[in-house]
Amino acid sequence: MGEKRTRKVVAVYTGLALAEPLRAVFQELLPEVKLVSIVDDSLIGEVIQAGHVPAGVARRLMQYFHHGEELGADVILNTCSSVGEAADAARSMIATPLVKIDDAMAAKAAIEYGRIAVLATLPTTLDPTMRLIRRKAEEAGREVELVSGLAEGAFEALSGGRPEEHDRLLLETARKAAESAEVLVLAQGSMARMESRIREVTGRPVLSSPRLGVEAVKAVLEALEQEGAGV
Repeated sequence: MGEKRTRKVVAVYTGLALAEPLRAVFQELLPEVKLVSIVDDSLIGEVIQAGHVPAGVARRLMQYFHHGEELGADVILNTCSSVGEAADAARSMIATPLVKIDDAMAAKAAIEYGRIAVLATLPTTLDPTMRLIRRKAEEAGREVELVSGLAEGAFEALSGGRPEEHDRLLLETARKAAESAEVLVLAQGSMARMESRIREVTGRPVLSSPRLGVEAVKAVLEALEQEGAGV
């Protein structure tokens, strides 16, 4: 038998905030995988400005997914929830498995809980995440009640170099949302650093996407290994 080849994952980012934290999760869960990052931090700015995913952003994302294929990716990971629906559309146009970082988180929330609060600092992430959870619930034949938890001003505070204000606004929003929800879902992967603190102040379970997303990548890679072994 030949030597087992190193698997490659190409992660596509629309901003810089998640790149290093996600690399740490890969190092822990998939240390043997070669992780290649494609970062275009102009994308999220255009999405925020437009209030949705403009056609130009969707086109560039598609190009990056194709670049991932050209780089020899076994799996492509879309790391941004704001552009998740553009990633859905791209799946039919690329042969490489494309994992969305928030798919597993949304499915877990929809299957295990009935009243779900979605926390975000951007409406462009909040709305697609709520739609994704609704879709996962429909697929599972479940009904869920969604609570919108937009921490207004938090994104601007973080962008303006005031992380303490960002955290205060997010925790305030989390406390309020937790009053009418069983679980809190963090719509943005970059919010995962607040997971334990939010759990602490609300007393509710909290779901974030980075670890669950990398676990989903791991499951796809394991399935590919089994296929390759003829299992």
